[in-house]
Amino acid sequence: MTKPFTDLPQAVAWVFDLQKFGIKFGLSSTLNLLSRLGLLYQEGRYVQVAGTNGKGSVAATLSAVLTAAGYPVGLFTSPHLVRFQERFRLRDQDISAEELLSLINQVRAVIDASEPPTFFEFATAMAFLYFFQTKADPIILETGMGGRLDATNIVHPLVSVITNISMDHREFLGNTLTAIAGEKAGIIKSGVPLVTGAYQKRVLNLFRQRCRDLGSPIYVRGEDFQARGGSAGKFSYAGLRRRLTQLRINLSGRHQYGNAALALATLELLEQQGIAVSEAAIRAGLQQVRWPGRLEQVAQDPRVILDGAHNPAAARVLAQNLKRSQKNGRLILVLGIMADKDFGAIIGKLLPLAHTAIFTRPRYFRAARPERLAQEAKAYGVKMLLVEDRVADAVRRAQSLAGPQDRIVVTGSLYTVGEAKEYLEG
Repeated sequence: MTKPFTDLPQAVAWVFDLQKFGIKFGLSSTLNLLSRLGLLYQEGRYVQVAGTNGKGSVAATLSAVLTAAGYPVGLFTSPHLVRFQERFRLRDQDISAEELLSLINQVRAVIDASEPPTFFEFATAMAFLYFFQTKADPIILETGMGGRLDATNIVHPLVSVITNISMDHREFLGNTLTAIAGEKAGIIKSGVPLVTGAYQKRVLNLFRQRCRDLGSPIYVRGEDFQARGGSAGKFSYAGLRRRLTQLRINLSGRHQYGNAALALATLELLEQQGIAVSEAAIRAGLQQVRWPGRLEQVAQDPRVILDGAHNPAAARVLAQNLKRSQKNGRLILVLGIMADKDFGAIIGKLLPLAHTAIFTRPRYFRAARPERLAQEAKAYGVKMLLVEDRVADAVRRAQSLAGPQDRIVVTGSLYTVGEAKEYLEG
């Protein structure tokens, strides 16, 4: 019999060691874990969220609003920034250390040695166990990668959400936009409405055909509902039935208005299935959304901004926001990017705005060598290119170079952002 862990850091280290089994697509391992745990997971009420960018923001917004409405909502997201606990929220609060240790021990005890789970499969089983033990309802699941064969894709949700589609994870999901869209479309289920922020004609054609085949309604941002930015950080929402004005969201960047619209359309569809949310709860929830590491300002004089832009589309949005908020000072970039990403395109979006770029590497096996990134950056004429092997050293170096009017932006990967946040917040 497996001896339970009594020390949380030791237990979490054991879970992270499961990364040695890599990334494995398929549902059988997760299903077998849940079966051995005796979980009747089919009885839950779910919202499943996939997409290339913005899915975490949409999921966090849903969690905040449903919490404000009084629901014991569960939220499972990935990756975390600093603490493993961040992945599991109930009523929009992270799981406690004691509950996390108990979950690790319970799931570990039912592992079949002939079918060792991956890190993400183990974490997904933990999430289902936690939410069923705490009677969470509804449960919001953010897919890890893709959709069709993602470990979360074992549920029949009330609503499916696909935020958008762009080129990312090509070695796993395919080399074309339609191939990637096809993987994401795997979360569309028979009769379940789809809410999407995708805009490319070929992607929408694929989604519409899949929805026709499955008898599932589809609602497209910009056609069936939309958000419009106003002045002073406010926006309005024209929805399926609802019309709301003078809304505020506790997330930076105008692109978050579009993410909020996806969440609000999803809430309208949930209302048709007995999960009612008042306008007061919507307004309160929007102003309480927590989703760190996305245009998050963590220090002042000089300002330090964290943004986990990890693919070209996200880097483009970050660049647009930086241009929009341009000040008199210089921009100092701290960049750490995964080697399997299109780091040339990410660098190309951000480097033209920078005075100084400091390349670094988070403590993760997929991280690109900072010297390789610096070599790629030479074509952009940045005044100063530097290399620091550790993220904390890179941030410290940036702070030493920055004046009070300058901005430091840490980006390129959520792993980079997480280590910077850990350093800056002690």
